[in-house]
Amino acid sequence: MVKLAVPVVLSELGWMLMGVVDTIMVGRLGPAAIGAVALGNAVCFTPSMFGMGLILGLDTLVAQAYGRKDHDECHRWLAQGVYLASIAAVPIMVGIALVSFFFGHFGIVAEVATPASGYMQVLLWGTLPLLLYGASRRYLQGVGQVRVITVTYVAANLVNWFLNWVLIYGKLGMPALGVNGSAISTVFARVTMALALIGFAWRYERKRGHPLFRHWAGPQAARLKRLVKLGAPAAGQIVLEVGAWNLATFSAGYLTPVALATHQIVLNYASVTYMVPLGISAAAAVSVGHAVGAGDRARARRAGWLALGLGTSFMLLAAMALLMWPRPLIELYTNDARVLAVGPGLLAIVAAFEVFDGIQTVSTGALRGLGETRAPMWANLVGYWVLGLPLGFFLCFGLKWGIYGLWIGLTLALVVIALALIARWKRDAEKQLLAASF
Repeated sequence: MVKLAVPVVLSELGWMLMGVVDTIMVGRLGPAAIGAVALGNAVCFTPSMFGMGLILGLDTLVAQAYGRKDHDECHRWLAQGVYLASIAAVPIMVGIALVSFFFGHFGIVAEVATPASGYMQVLLWGTLPLLLYGASRRYLQGVGQVRVITVTYVAANLVNWFLNWVLIYGKLGMPALGVNGSAISTVFARVTMALALIGFAWRYERKRGHPLFRHWAGPQAARLKRLVKLGAPAAGQIVLEVGAWNLATFSAGYLTPVALATHQIVLNYASVTYMVPLGISAAAAVSVGHAVGAGDRARARRAGWLALGLGTSFMLLAAMALLMWPRPLIELYTNDARVLAVGPGLLAIVAAFEVFDGIQTVSTGALRGLGETRAPMWANLVGYWVLGLPLGFFLCFGLKWGIYGLWIGLTLALVVIALALIARWKRDAEKQLLAASF
């Protein structure tokens, strides 16, 4: 489990690091620039993650085929994942473009809304590379080739950092593009990721005597339908989860630029710690899927519980770190006294929900390895949209608790989701053990 999880965790951290670098690099431009990048990413990220979610079914299908040692079936599923990614990219890009043109009419202060609109109009061009990367990554994880994903993220982060430096501030003779320069940098980094992982997949297939493009499968309606059937609930779960957090970010835009900037900085820390259980979740999906494909149901159950133990332990340590060093963590982003006054209180709230965030994330991956993608969707619907967000909005705007109220509502959501999903995993894991006894 550790051998599989560590490279995936590093990859998730590499993904998150790209956003952290963007925020730090534009931080010198002031709170409005940080807020513009936060809102632009929030609007673009939700539909993009829906597309990524549609191809999450590859976790189940590729891993189970690999567990059966049916390598050609893995290859065929990769082809269908690429087709689905290409199809999904078109409406996502159109939707982001439409929202960007009307962004200034949503009541957000102009000093944030105007640069955020331009940021989105650039970033949308990274949608297709992002989805092609997602399909290639799910395939490589499913066949156990996880180290190459980490290598890819190292390269992508170097590209992102360098181009941020050049394009935001106008280095090496280039014009200073501000937040738009950050968006261009992200697009180029996503292209790097997509090309690298497709190249690694091609190399893997060539080594086993099955060149990727020589045996490339055409679109197959039945396979695409099966992939969507598994992926659509996973996509719904991602949209419900990411959409809830992005709606909170959007809502913070109605407070003050300082509140929005503080929210974004603290959200970055919550997201960074989240990347570790998210990586363990992917490892759980693959390990459980391999065991199910091999017909070893007892091993599938053990893999899921082991992953839950790893994820929960890390999040407990992360919570302790956030409580011990809140001010130095905020100062990595800014020395603004107003942000430093609000940030430590928000980090304390993050520390309160870390363990629950780890439980719900890893449980989702373990269930996906079994082919169960609907339970996480329903848990996120109830946790965030029925309970957490309404409470957060009431506390924030009704009782005037401000940004703290929003985060308290989100904390309640994570507690509810975690309890629901670990109960579902326990039930399904016991079924796996019972089936193994027969």
